[in-house]
Amino acid sequence: MILTNPISSSEVGTLWLTYQEKTLIMRVLEYFMKKTDDEEARNILGGLWQELNYYVIEIEKIFTHQGVVIPIGFRKEDVNLEAPKLFDNGFDVMFIRVLKEVSMGMYTINMNMAYNDDVIQVYEGLTTVTHKIYKLATLYLLEKGILTLPPKVTMPKTTEFIKSKDYMSGFHPFNSKRALNDIEIGILHHGIETNNIGMQLITGFAQSAQNKEVRKYFEKGKELAKKQIKIFQEILLENDIQISAHSGGTVTTSTIAPFSDKLMMHCITFLNGFCIVGNSFGTFFTLRNDISLKLALLAKDIYFYGQEGIEIMIKHQWFEEPPQAEDRNQIINNS
Repeated sequence: MILTNPISSSEVGTLWLTYQEKTLIMRVLEYFMKKTDDEEARNILGGLWQELNYYVIEIEKIFTHQGVVIPIGFRKEDVNLEAPKLFDNGFDVMFIRVLKEVSMGMYTINMNMAYNDDVIQVYEGLTTVTHKIYKLATLYLLEKGILTLPPKVTMPKTTEFIKSKDYMSGFHPFNSKRALNDIEIGILHHGIETNNIGMQLITGFAQSAQNKEVRKYFEKGKELAKKQIKIFQEILLENDIQISAHSGGTVTTSTIAPFSDKLMMHCITFLNGFCIVGNSFGTFFTLRNDISLKLALLAKDIYFYGQEGIEIMIKHQWFEEPPQAEDRNQIINNS
């Protein structure tokens, strides 16, 4: 069969990665839907599952038409629907909201590498779904009092321009630092909010993981999340900014794993990437250099933590190999 509109290497790669992420989220949703006792939450989770299932099938159709093997991704054996509830108090919708934040960024990148109309339609559709679910989740969490708003500030009445490069300096040993601007406050609040969710998630993973090495890895991640929360909170408190973000969920005492170690490790890997991007964004848009430096150092810690996780997954053969270019030297040598 001669394809009239073959997909490119970048499209194979982004679709492959999207397939991994979506099948992982679907397994998580299946567990959350079974355990929630809130009908509104179940509707949000179930609606997202239906939407993702449609696009997973669409990706499989594209792969089949293009002669690309369908990835393994995450299947029914990666979720234990009979496991007791591991998270409580709205954590399910809060976690889905964070995943939709990740998806927003991923679809922007993926769309920039899409040329085939079928592939573009997939990312257009997934982007629409993401915005819809993010809005529903946010409104739900605010209504339930689980999600709190960022700190309030005095509204600006005039416009000003920065008059000195001292505006960027946060390393004044004898002089007071300038007050945080609203962009910096937002970045720090968001960092506390997302790391609170990450800390709850990885705590649940740590107490239910089957593999001892994986449990230790999750415990290390919990401490890294706590470190970030502490740093962000200290910066806000030093600037007399009220901290309003709270945990957004609780972990039960269950030690029975609802997910495979493979799925939990991949989930943390996805979120590690999100944290690195978030800290990089903060480093660039934070104009006080003491905060930028702290964000950059945290990004370094997250990067090395993520690399350690990938090594563990490779060791246990949990990391499905992405599609890759032909090894021409090997072909030539074997001919």
